[in-house]
This record gives sequence, C-alpha cells and structure tokens, in this order.
Amino acid sequence: SILPSPAPPSLPDRFRMFRSCEWEVLERSLNILQASDFYWGPLSVGEAHAKLQQEPVGTYLVRDSSQGNCLFSLSVRMPTGPVSLRISFQEGYFRLKNWFSDCVVQLLELVVAGTRNNPLHFDEMGGTPLV
Repeated sequence: SILPSPAPPSLPDRFRMFRSCEWEVLERSLNILQASDFYWGPLSVGEAHAKLQQEPVGTYLVRDSSQGNCLFSLSVRMPTGPVSLRISFQEGYFRLKNWFSDCVVQLLELVVAGTRNNPLHFDEMGGTPLV
C-alpha cells in the first residue's frame, strides 16, 4: 500500500546542474511523481518514519532525499520498522539496486513487480528482504 501525500508539493529547488537531456527526464518524471499519491516532497527521514510507523507493513512513500548526491528516497514500513532507501539518478536513469528507469514511478512499478518473486536485500535493512 502507499501512504498518500497531503498536497501536491512544489518542484525541489536543490538539484544540481543537469545536462539538458537529463533535465528533460527529471522534469517529466517529477511531473508524473507529483501527480501520484505517494510523493511527499521535502519530508525528513524522521518525519517519514514517524508517518509510516503505524502503517501496515509494505506501505511506502517517496520523498526528497536529504543526501546531496541523491534526489529521492523510498521510505518503506518493514516488519522491523520503517527504513529508507536512496534512489540514485545517473546518466538519465533513476536506480534502485539492480532496477533502473527514466521515470521514478515506473522504477517503483518494476521494483514492486520484481520483488514478488525475488526479494531485495539491502544493508540498510539489516538483512530483512524487501517484498
């Protein structure tokens, strides 16, 4: 499930300079992401985890990353509590582990479909698989 956002956030203003082809990918992806119910914009990791704490396992939200080298983070309610995973953006693609796409929403769809049969393991999750 997803934790719906309270209102459409404004475009993040902290992004580094991008080549024009990267900016087009980023801008298109941001527009799609902002139309989704699960993008919360500039939400801190603590705020994201607090919002997810009482939600069912598997509930997630996407927020702006507080790390300067990542644009977005995926925060997920796991059995042991909420965790956050960085979504990187390199060479025009958003990446999460072995998955990549030129759209954050499409990337999440790929991850959701892919983890049904092959759970992901992240160091940040202490060995708990993401399904």
